[in-house]
Amino acid sequence: MTLIKSISGIRGTIGGNVGENLTPIDAVKFASAYGTFLKNRLKKDKLTVVIGRDARISGPMIHQLVMQTLVGLGINIIDLGLSTTPTVEVAVPLEKADGGIILTASHNPKQWNALKLLNNKGEFLSGAEGALILEIAESDDFDFADVDSLGTITEITDYMDRHIDEVLNLKLVDVEAVKSKKFKVVVDGVNSSGGIVIPDLLKKMGVEVVELYCEPNGHFPHNPEPLKEHLTDICELVVKEKADFGIVVDPDVDRLAFISNNGEMFGEEYTLVAVADYVLSKTPGNTVSNMSSSRALRDVTEKHNGMYEASAVGEVNVVELMKKNNAIIGGEGNGGIIYPEIHYGRDALVGVALFLTHLAKQDLDVAALRASYPAYYMSKNKIELTPEINVDAILEEMQKLYANEKISTVDGVKIDLADSWIHLRKSNTEPIIRIYTEAPSQKAADDLAQKILKEIGDIVE
Repeated sequence: MTLIKSISGIRGTIGGNVGENLTPIDAVKFASAYGTFLKNRLKKDKLTVVIGRDARISGPMIHQLVMQTLVGLGINIIDLGLSTTPTVEVAVPLEKADGGIILTASHNPKQWNALKLLNNKGEFLSGAEGALILEIAESDDFDFADVDSLGTITEITDYMDRHIDEVLNLKLVDVEAVKSKKFKVVVDGVNSSGGIVIPDLLKKMGVEVVELYCEPNGHFPHNPEPLKEHLTDICELVVKEKADFGIVVDPDVDRLAFISNNGEMFGEEYTLVAVADYVLSKTPGNTVSNMSSSRALRDVTEKHNGMYEASAVGEVNVVELMKKNNAIIGGEGNGGIIYPEIHYGRDALVGVALFLTHLAKQDLDVAALRASYPAYYMSKNKIELTPEINVDAILEEMQKLYANEKISTVDGVKIDLADSWIHLRKSNTEPIIRIYTEAPSQKAADDLAQKILKEIGDIVE
């Protein structure tokens, strides 16, 4: 059981001891720190915070604890109830709120939950702001409101519908073109809020929907990270239903993966590549993804005469570089689409609508569309951390081992080889080292990963 406090929020497993897991006391303490941070920073008479949650079993408990804590600080709440991460991000500026909290542990299994914190633009807090909140939490320096100054709670239960409308109003989303194709799509909502919002979006675009695990009860039917090894059921159902493709989202609907019409993975990395190809074809410009993302985005960007640059891993880092480079689209290779025309946050709804429009304007099926992109293959591995593993020492030794190659230490260690790359970094959200490799074939990527794993094993020993 684990509690991870980082600049991007607090995340942990439910139950257990205070300070070691995400207990009610830890949730209250961290919510108090966030509310205090807003009060200190904004100096306003009355603050408003938007709160939404995914369908995790622990969601209602954590939701009430966080809301009532902020009410106790004198902060007004706009309660979206069951929602998605991008929906809360959209709601904060639309409601002119001072901040937002999403209660979700994203792709982590059901025993996990987390508080993700937003600023008044509906964007994740910076590293410095996150560090300040951690300091406030440790100091216990909270000043709660008196009885006449308590906050209020206002429920708005239709924000996922409002979010859908915002997506459908985007200039590059062509609903009529999609309707004319009469697509049939299988949706795996991993029994969370994506099981509501993605089918609703598709139906408004004239798509026939086959639902799989779309009941938002929080009992995830498989590991909720949308990776190939977890998605056997939808791959089989796409073929059985003769569907045009399949859609998989994670519990908070900020990651998006497609299944091709032949039941094969479109590739989580290629979600962003395909959507960027469409956007760049209509509005040429620059792109950004993180260092663990495929080189294919670089290739597609250069095809459209744009400039590509990679950031450190983490949505806030991608967004910062997108703003600096005036990128028109960006995101992360884990299926995260960031399209600034709607907001600076990963948004599976935007990705679905743009991908459908792109597909509607092609004379290709989804498998053929995937085959039209540069062929790169990735291997994603991890090493569970134990107390005796010194991550910094491992990364230092790997740098020495590959001293003759092009190396970046902006985020962990990225080693660029002639036709492949390796990225080693400590996760911000789990007690693991992530090891990503990419090469021109799956075997080459897997072999390279195994080589790296053995080298790290030798260093540990």
